[in-house]
Amino acid sequence: MTDISKPITFCEHLQLSSLAIQPSSIGFQTLTLESDHFICVREKINEQNQVVIIDLADANNVLRRPISADSAIMHPHNKILALKAARTLQIFNIETKQKVKSHVNAEDVVFWKWVSDTTIGMVTDTAVYHWSISDQTSPPQKVFDRHATLTGAQIINYRVTPDEKWLVLIGITGNTTNPSAFKVKGAMQLYSRERGVSQPIEGHAATFAELKLDGHQHVTKLFAFAVRTATGAKLHVVEIDHTAPDPPFVKKAVDVYFPPEATNDFPVAMQVSKKHGIIFLVTKYGFIHLYDLDSGACVYMNRISGDTIFVTAEHEASNGIIGVNKKGQVLSVSVDEQTIIPYILTTLNNTELAFKLASRANLPGADDLYIKQYQQLFSSGQYSEAAKVAANSPRVGILRTAQVIESFKQAPAPPGGLSPILQYFGILLEKGELNHFESLELARPVLQQGRKQLLEKWLKENKLTCSEELGDIVRLHDMTLALSVYLRANVPNKVIACFAETGQTEKIVLYSKKVGYTPDYISLLQHVMRSNSEKGAEFASQLVNDENGPLVDMERVVDIFMSQNMIQPATSFLLDALKDNKPEQGHLQTRLLEMNLVHAPQVADAILGNEMFTNYDRPRIANLCEKAGLLQRALEHYEDLADIKRAIVHTSGLQPEWLVNYFSRLTTEQSMACMQEMLRVNIRQNLQVVIQIATKYSDILGPVKLIEMFESFKTFEGLYYYLGSIVNLSEDPEVHFKYIQAATRTGQIREVERICRESNHYNPEKVKNFLKEAKLPDQLPLIIVCDRFDFVHDLVLYLYQNGLTKFIEVYVQRVNSVRTPQVVGGLLDVDCDETTIKGLLASVTGNFPIDELVNEVEQRNRLKLILPWLEARVQSGSQDPAVFNAMAKIFIDSNNNPETFLKENNLYEPLVVGKFCEARDPYLAYIAYAKGFCDDELIGITNDNSMFKQQARYLVKRRQPELWAQVLVHDNVHRRALIDQIVATALPECTDPDDVSVTVKAFLSADLPIELIELLEKVVIEPSPFSDNRNLQNLLLLTSIRADKGKVVGYINKLQNYDAGEIAKIATDHGLYEEALTIYKKYDQHAMAINVLVEHIASIDRGLDYANKANKPEVWSRLAKAQLDGLRIKDAIDSYIKAEDPSNFAEVIEISSHAGKHDDLVRFLQMARKTLREPKIDTELAYAYAKTDRLHDMEDFLAMTNVADILEVGEKCFEDELYQAAKLLFTSISNWARLATTLIYLGENQAAVESARKAGNTQVWKQVHAACIEKAEFRLAQICGLNIVVHAEEVAALLRSYERWGYFDEVLSLLEAALSLERAHMGIFTELSILYSKYRPGKLMEHLKLFVSRINIPKVIKATEKAHLWPELVFLYIKYDEFDNAALAMIERSADAWEHNQFKEVVVRAANVEIYYKALTFYLQEQPTLLTDLLTVLIPRIEHARVVRMFRQIDHIPLIRAYLIAVQHLNVETVNDAYNDLLIEEEDYKTLRDSIDSFDNFDNIGLARRLEQHGLLEFRRLAAHLYKKNSRWEESISLSKQDQLYKDAIITAATSGSTDVAEDVLSYFVDIGNKECFAAMLFVCFDLLRPDIVEELSWQHGLNDFYMPYKIQVSRTMREKLAALEKEVKERTKKESAKEQQEAEAPIINPATRLMITNGYVGQPPPMPMANGNGIVGMMPAMTGFGF
Repeated sequence: MTDISKPITFCEHLQLSSLAIQPSSIGFQTLTLESDHFICVREKINEQNQVVIIDLADANNVLRRPISADSAIMHPHNKILALKAARTLQIFNIETKQKVKSHVNAEDVVFWKWVSDTTIGMVTDTAVYHWSISDQTSPPQKVFDRHATLTGAQIINYRVTPDEKWLVLIGITGNTTNPSAFKVKGAMQLYSRERGVSQPIEGHAATFAELKLDGHQHVTKLFAFAVRTATGAKLHVVEIDHTAPDPPFVKKAVDVYFPPEATNDFPVAMQVSKKHGIIFLVTKYGFIHLYDLDSGACVYMNRISGDTIFVTAEHEASNGIIGVNKKGQVLSVSVDEQTIIPYILTTLNNTELAFKLASRANLPGADDLYIKQYQQLFSSGQYSEAAKVAANSPRVGILRTAQVIESFKQAPAPPGGLSPILQYFGILLEKGELNHFESLELARPVLQQGRKQLLEKWLKENKLTCSEELGDIVRLHDMTLALSVYLRANVPNKVIACFAETGQTEKIVLYSKKVGYTPDYISLLQHVMRSNSEKGAEFASQLVNDENGPLVDMERVVDIFMSQNMIQPATSFLLDALKDNKPEQGHLQTRLLEMNLVHAPQVADAILGNEMFTNYDRPRIANLCEKAGLLQRALEHYEDLADIKRAIVHTSGLQPEWLVNYFSRLTTEQSMACMQEMLRVNIRQNLQVVIQIATKYSDILGPVKLIEMFESFKTFEGLYYYLGSIVNLSEDPEVHFKYIQAATRTGQIREVERICRESNHYNPEKVKNFLKEAKLPDQLPLIIVCDRFDFVHDLVLYLYQNGLTKFIEVYVQRVNSVRTPQVVGGLLDVDCDETTIKGLLASVTGNFPIDELVNEVEQRNRLKLILPWLEARVQSGSQDPAVFNAMAKIFIDSNNNPETFLKENNLYEPLVVGKFCEARDPYLAYIAYAKGFCDDELIGITNDNSMFKQQARYLVKRRQPELWAQVLVHDNVHRRALIDQIVATALPECTDPDDVSVTVKAFLSADLPIELIELLEKVVIEPSPFSDNRNLQNLLLLTSIRADKGKVVGYINKLQNYDAGEIAKIATDHGLYEEALTIYKKYDQHAMAINVLVEHIASIDRGLDYANKANKPEVWSRLAKAQLDGLRIKDAIDSYIKAEDPSNFAEVIEISSHAGKHDDLVRFLQMARKTLREPKIDTELAYAYAKTDRLHDMEDFLAMTNVADILEVGEKCFEDELYQAAKLLFTSISNWARLATTLIYLGENQAAVESARKAGNTQVWKQVHAACIEKAEFRLAQICGLNIVVHAEEVAALLRSYERWGYFDEVLSLLEAALSLERAHMGIFTELSILYSKYRPGKLMEHLKLFVSRINIPKVIKATEKAHLWPELVFLYIKYDEFDNAALAMIERSADAWEHNQFKEVVVRAANVEIYYKALTFYLQEQPTLLTDLLTVLIPRIEHARVVRMFRQIDHIPLIRAYLIAVQHLNVETVNDAYNDLLIEEEDYKTLRDSIDSFDNFDNIGLARRLEQHGLLEFRRLAAHLYKKNSRWEESISLSKQDQLYKDAIITAATSGSTDVAEDVLSYFVDIGNKECFAAMLFVCFDLLRPDIVEELSWQHGLNDFYMPYKIQVSRTMREKLAALEKEVKERTKKESAKEQQEAEAPIINPATRLMITNGYVGQPPPMPMANGNGIVGMMPAMTGFGF
């Protein structure tokens, strides 16, 4: 029986803690629930921010992403995540991993949520915005400004109607100003977008809803809100957007009850069940209230959660509400559809509400009431009200049956009013969709009246239930309307027939695929073709070109077309069908082309031209094309050469361009044969085309073959045009030669001239000889060939011998004047007259190379021949060097004053003329070379002829370092002779300093120091213009320093004008220290002199003597430095004091400090302080005082003004263990840290602690602490330790120091004292826990319980595990939410750590399901008495089949009997089997029968076979019962017969409903002679037994007395049926006649009413159906859902 005391269904979907969600992350600020699909949680794990997404449909697959955000909300239905970080808003699609949209807002967003699938509502401090994701660019749009009443309120919700016309913003604030008011004030802002108006409302929760009310045309839009004040709580339901002419909704305001213990409770969320019209109201304290939306009546109230449910959403699956509470439970509440109506009727005693809710939501429970009320109203003649009751009946209309329709037909119509049947249909149409019978009954009269528009209207409004029968009725009147009906009714064959008849062939295939129906397409196509050939063609194409392959055979389709002689449609069809050009369609391609070549050649030509097909019979089609006159197509298909030659000669019928391209398909041999055939048949007509072909395919066919072909037909014209088209592209010499021949023979002299000039590929010798033999009147082609290929001599000889001298003039004047020298040479070779040659030269106007002309006549010793021509050129102003070169040569050869010409003339080429002169006169060559700066040639000629004086003068004047380097090289055998001439002649003659300078540099570069000294003595020592030259004196000294050191002193004394400082420095660098000292003394440079003495000569004693003589501060200072370097520290300091020079104080300090000369250093530093205020000096002075133990002087020094680094001095003193001095120094600068350390070493520990406290430095505390520990000063050590442990990073090292010394009690005391520190941190609590685990385990548990929230649990877990402290370990696992490990620890260490109640609480929160089964095994082994208690809490989490298998394997099923009973309601097969086995074992047949009847998920037949072998009768009876339940009548009856349970057998036979089974049982009773059972069978199975069989059996076995009652009843029943049938036939005939007359007279629709039926039939209401098929009155069947 269903429990009707609870009208709701409560379900816990999920426990968030079981998914490792931290409890701190479960709250309003971190968890969001936008729908019943996703939960989104923000949490922080190990300092990493994460967003956790839980899909409620797959809760075990948790999605975690490392995301830092202030808020995260999931899309209501899709995996789209919206994130908010500060003012940055971003939306991501998780599945596609793409960003959907982003925006940076100008204001902080304080609340946001999805208000629809495409819109997010955002609330700022001032306004509300809507942000759409339908595009990627639009920013949030402002909707309205926040009302002043919401200022400072925490926004907890924002609701929007589906059309987004109404919006409500909900917030709450603390009410602290008015003590008498409710402490939490709710404020709402209701906003209308159409009116742009806001209304402030006091309320805590609100929602929008829509409700379809009886008698209303439109849906009523409602707004519900709840509020609690100090005076009470109210739920308000008001209408928004009222629509006329519906009556206005009456505002509801009902009290909301809060129990006395919930004085501070208030509404926090509201959801409305769209299906049931129920308001779910959730309060802060976890109460759920259910209210009827229409009446406002309270349906139910109860507490569903002990914790606050802080977020809710609509639970679409159950039309309820889903929410999350603070504990992490995901709960849902929905209406229990099986119990709510009985609950309202019995508990609330509200029949009206039960009626409305059952009708509204189609719920069971009020069926009897509806039937009873309908019968009462119908019987009393209130047909309208009865129709409403029938129309509104629940559970798919329990009263909307054919019988009810018939009763309304027979009901009498009131005078002047609508008939009951029409009233009934009118109400049904207003209510919604008519069922199958109603639709048929309504359609017939409407169509008979010709008012199909009403039917169309009702179909559009989905008011009718479409069926094949309805379509058949409509088809007689309107095919399109019938198609609509068939489509809605899903009758494929009728739909396709309608498509075909209406010409919508394009939809047939699509529809057939959509519904999975395959019609006879061929028959359809024939039908369509006969009615509309165009549509038939389209349909055929569609069938053949289907994406999944042809749906019909194309051959059949073509046959259909051809049978109708439809050539053009057949062509179109085949073109479309064969477009894929498949090989297997070749015969169809051939057929297509054949039909068109015969009937429409132009179409065939177009098809072939498009090259659509390649798989047809090509020879067949080629022959047909030739016959049709399509020569081009024929040639495209012919492959035999004879066929091709036959067709190709008719070029007049072919396009020349195509014909040329056609040859690309032929082989070389075929092409040549075809061209020869074309020339042979008609050379005049075909020559031009052949030339084009030969030109295009010349590279393939070969020019040689083509030339032979043209020559064979003696057509030089063809050869000329062919070769002319390829000659410019060919590199074949034969092609070019043949082209020259053809052009010559066709008289194309200009073309011969062009090709001779431009071509680079002909054989010049062959062409030259051909042109000679051709004897052309114009010799220009021959001249061009000879000129290009250097046949000038042959040309001149040929022209001169043939008397064509004018062409020689043409050649040099017009063709190429550059060749004039060769022409002159050729003429000289043939002994031409000089006058002719001179005339020829004079006639040449162009430029030519004169040097070549000179060379030609010079080779033949005829230079004077051209002298007149040269002079003429000079007179004409020519400056060509070649002219003057030639004249110079003539002057030299004729000795006509050549020296003057060479010196004065600047236009000849010195190198050329010099070479010419070398063998004739070397001096003339020297003049030419010197004039032209021909250095190499001049050096060579002067060396060869010993002209060193000229060479020396040239070199000095030339001033070229490279040239000097060339002649002064070591391997120059003439160098000495040249140097002698330079020293003796060239330089003494010089007056230009640059000449001397370059010469000296050259000697320096050549590394000739001895020769250079010799040179410089000549210039400097001896009187000369350069004797006082400073540079030369410096050079002389430098050279002597390097090359001849013995002469240096003499030069120093002789020379006066040199750079003393530089020379002395160089002398020093070369080790001439005494010479350098001499120079410094000569010029009174004392500092440099003393430096030479102490640094280079290294004589400090000579330096001291020199310093006493000079008595200069700089001398004493340099001497002091030398003494210091020699570690003569006292002498150095004395010298520094004499010099009063403290500048080198750093070095003095360093060396003195290292040497320990602090007494002398004090003297120096005291002198230095007089002039310098350097920190280094004061610092070292203070340190020197400390080192010399002059503490009083140090105190005086510290008291006076100084710039010493006291800290540095103190540190140095500390390092040197000068602790008293360090104490003075640190005290003077108040450095408590260092002072504390110093005092430790002085043994003043108390003072050290005080100093450390003043210092406040951790490092100091550590040092002082270490000292105190070492000296066992634990009190002071604790003071220090307390100042150290507040720094977490120092704790570990501090504890190690105590443990290293073994001071365990002291370290525990230290940390225990540190617990009370204000700055106590997690590390202190953690480390103390670890120490307790090591040294005081008894105190650990108490410590953990007190401070578990302040310790690092993972670290302590490791310590407790290491110390084997199992209870503490379990405690820590639980606190750390490591429930899996906690459970495992209790199982593994059960002796110490297990406690039953604690284990139950832990194990249910474990995430690993395997732990459940380990726990069961553990309890079975160690705590079997508590196993049932454990299973009770694990029921929702374990797999029951697995549990049963586990216990079955170890044969301990009886231990879990209570568990099996508790979970059997789940109807799990394994559980049922186990429990049934247990009951069999216990021989509890009553309970076993209940189990079998209540839970059917087990092997019924298997169990029956087991039970039929059981020794107890009742168990065998159960086997028969099982066989009966599974319709195995024979087995059941056989078993009952076996045990003589005849009653059971009779009942089974009656239940079977089978005549054969009943008659077999009857025969059995007759056979065994059981007459009483025979009579009982006749009574019970009256409907199943055949009277003739029964009568036969009774007659055969003498059972007439037992048979007679049955026989009487059969006779009576037959008579009653015949009478009723006769009466019914008469009445039906009468009624049908009246009906036809009435329908003919009255209109079917009353225009004065709203679509209400206006007529009906007269009759009485029939009784409710209560008879079975045989007319026997029986009990009314119970309504579904109420079992008894």
